[in-house]
Amino acid sequence: MTDKIIVLYLDDEDNNLNSFRASLRREFKVVTALTAEEGLLIAAKEEIHVVIADQRMPGLSGVEFFEKLMKINPDPIRILLTGYSDIASVIDAINKGEVYRFIDKPWNIDQVKIAIKNAAEIYFTRKELKDKNERLQKIHSEMNQFVYSLSHELRGPLMSISSVSNLAKMVSKDPSVREYFDMIDSATDKLDDYIFKIMDFYRATKIENKIAEINFNEIVSEQLASFKNKWDLNGIDIIVNVNQSGPFFTDDSKLKVILNHLFSNAYNYQIENNPNKAIWISVESNGNSANLVFEDNGIGIERAFLGEVFNLFQRATQKSAGSGLGLYMVKESVTQLGGKIDINSVVNQGTKVTIHLPTLAVPQNEKQMVE
Repeated sequence: MTDKIIVLYLDDEDNNLNSFRASLRREFKVVTALTAEEGLLIAAKEEIHVVIADQRMPGLSGVEFFEKLMKINPDPIRILLTGYSDIASVIDAINKGEVYRFIDKPWNIDQVKIAIKNAAEIYFTRKELKDKNERLQKIHSEMNQFVYSLSHELRGPLMSISSVSNLAKMVSKDPSVREYFDMIDSATDKLDDYIFKIMDFYRATKIENKIAEINFNEIVSEQLASFKNKWDLNGIDIIVNVNQSGPFFTDDSKLKVILNHLFSNAYNYQIENNPNKAIWISVESNGNSANLVFEDNGIGIERAFLGEVFNLFQRATQKSAGSGLGLYMVKESVTQLGGKIDINSVVNQGTKVTIHLPTLAVPQNEKQMVE
């Protein structure tokens, strides 16, 4: 590959081709073609950075040539030479050939050099962006594989450790030994919970929306059943009010991230000796939107932290021993679902989080599956 800018010049006059080549060959690698067909063959086989074509040629005009070139090789930056004033040709060149600029004939060599260099700069910038996008797509694919590995390869051994620990506690009669196994269980539970948070983080921030119809009664009931298996909720009054009057569409995985982390916060930050612990969950949904409200009467959030709670790794309170991921993931999920979130809190009185979500359109390729 040459270090020079590669220019394809198309003109039906041999003298113009020779003059162009002679004038520019020291600064650029110049490739010429007498006909549109020859130019298209060259552009299909060789790397070309800039293409310059005369507008008025027998057979295909310059604009028509660029229109065909776009289908074969859209990457080169296109410059049109025109020696007459024709507004229709100019409009066609912009609409059909996506021409970078025009140069009047007879052309000025310095003007042509500047135009080629500027066009090549655009070409290389676009190529760099394209390469980076391809790299990002590769990284995205690798991250998908990593999350799968995280879910299966790491959680598998953890579950084995937990099973062995539980079996050992069943056969051991020594209280001190059982205490050690309780410590192992506590550590594996924390690690397993953190793995779930990392997976939620990836779902909330990296994976595109997969839209499905949502039944709020079902999804809230499922999440509550999961919470009851995970935590002892006997000392907390949980009040749920769901009112859905029409079909609602959104990404159910991101919605579960929102429900999980808001309920987790409401549970974890209760006032320890409060005999009237309570969590209120309210959902109002119609065909256009849904409003979700999570409220508790827990320890609340200090005013100094209230403006920062949605930042990554920002803990909501000095008493918090959490990872600082929960509310960040909630905010990211809400944003990706096109919604808005608001939080109000008073220390030792509780916290109220209000979320507004619009219903999302179902992609055409998924519409029949939803129906």
